[in-house]
Amino acid sequence: MSEHAEQMDGPRHGREAGQADALVVLLHGLGADGNDLIGLAPHLAQVLPGAAFVSPHAPYPCDMAPFGRQWFSLQTREPARILAGVQDAAAHLNAFLDREREAYGLAEDRLALIGFSQGSMMAMQVALRRVQPCAAVIAYSGMLVGAERLGAEIKSRPPVLLVHGEADEVVGFSAMAAAEQALKANGVAVTALARPGLGHGIDEAGIGAAMALLRETLTGDR
Repeated sequence: MSEHAEQMDGPRHGREAGQADALVVLLHGLGADGNDLIGLAPHLAQVLPGAAFVSPHAPYPCDMAPFGRQWFSLQTREPARILAGVQDAAAHLNAFLDREREAYGLAEDRLALIGFSQGSMMAMQVALRRVQPCAAVIAYSGMLVGAERLGAEIKSRPPVLLVHGEADEVVGFSAMAAAEQALKANGVAVTALARPGLGHGIDEAGIGAAMALLRETLTGDR
């Protein structure tokens, strides 16, 4: 774990420690920060009124812009370098999740991870390798890094929702099918939602699908 990373924190919404019945962690993309996704919290709180939401700033300053944060560098897009970056950042994210769960006094199955782009890569990397499964993973516009290693490393199989714009100009749409195939091959329950005409972003249909999965996994309602 790099000594140059900063201890993670970020904007919050919803219930405070001791009052929350669920914890939803929102993981932003490259060059943004936690403020980018916390705006989803009021929408998601409609189905999880007792939840706490936190959107941590990624541990590193963005090395491709004068502002924003990153989970790992994308200056070099070699798969081995990306995998190493994801693995480094996973240590920071796991430590953050453990601190947050302890602070809120919640079990692993009361935790959901939602990521966008680089944040969705982190959500899948971490959730599938934690000893106990979280409630759900929602991955917008991302990809499954190191899919060939998953069979040897997977420890948990939370349900995963993949949402991807067919016109995504940053992370190619084909990444969704690749992730779906690898997850299913490793026994993970996957729902894949393609969004025609959508670029690298999140739309109302994607938010609605997330709300449905969170309702099902954290309240028991379908």
